[in-house]
Amino acid sequence: MITLIFGAQLHGHYLIALPAVLMVVPVHAFYFYGLSYYIIPRYFFRHQFVRLFFACLICTVLATLLFRAVDILFVDPFFQAVSDNPANDFRWHVAQGRFIDRLFQPADIASAFIGSNSVVWIGVSIKFIKMWYEKRDAATQAELNFLKSQIHPHFLFNTLNNLYALSLTQSAQTPDVILGLSKILRYMLYECNTALVSLRKDIEILNSYIALEKIRYEERLELNVNVHLDDGMQQIAPLLLLPLVENAFKHGVSETEECPWINIELKTKGDKLTFNVSNSKPETAPEKPAMHYSKIGLANVRKRLELLYPGRHVLQAYDEEDCFISILEIELTD
Repeated sequence: MITLIFGAQLHGHYLIALPAVLMVVPVHAFYFYGLSYYIIPRYFFRHQFVRLFFACLICTVLATLLFRAVDILFVDPFFQAVSDNPANDFRWHVAQGRFIDRLFQPADIASAFIGSNSVVWIGVSIKFIKMWYEKRDAATQAELNFLKSQIHPHFLFNTLNNLYALSLTQSAQTPDVILGLSKILRYMLYECNTALVSLRKDIEILNSYIALEKIRYEERLELNVNVHLDDGMQQIAPLLLLPLVENAFKHGVSETEECPWINIELKTKGDKLTFNVSNSKPETAPEKPAMHYSKIGLANVRKRLELLYPGRHVLQAYDEEDCFISILEIELTD
């Protein structure tokens, strides 16, 4: 690209422009790599903007002077040699004088400034934007990994509580709970390391969790689960649905002494997923009922949704007189 632009300025002498461009490539390389791999990472990402300004200024001055020096020492003699050849129609006038005088000629130094900066700063801008996105993506991924890791101990803590309650009564269902817990943990540890999983597989694990809770509550719990998938081949971020159901059991049913109930409905239509969870609430409301929706599980879900489905989700929570309701809607694809 530089050769084409410079060759056009030399009235179409592209083969003559090419060696001249190659002569200043080391200056461009020094300038670009100095900015991209040392100055910007060292000062910008540490928010040392004053040092960044002066470092860029010094680098710009040095690159301009080096560019002009290469012009004087290599490019001008090359052009002069080509111009002196009678077989060429190329003509080039080389200014005479001392090196130091030619180095600081205002018109030539301005030309060197443009020549050394125009291409390099385009490259630096592209590199900077790429670095910024990579840094942002790395930070986002780290936060997502942290949020996902929170699900494991949270879920494990609640399920072990259930297992403990069964063990106190020496329930024959204890082995089934251990087996179900093993299946869910295997999914969490080995199958949730990807950004997306099959919606059907995530629902399968959700059903496994519900089965564990049904063992604990037996006939005391009225539970209705309705799943309507028009496709089921959609992909979803893993473990987004489980905390909503988990909270319904942990902070609703477990605190309701008489006739606890949970209604769960999941349906898809095209790329839109709708997930409704409602559950009974204690007759005696806790001192801060709003805290039901600020538990670690739901707070985790809200944050993950903001990172994974920005502008493509709605999570609403309602604290009614006799029940809690959460409604999640997600556009599964762009």
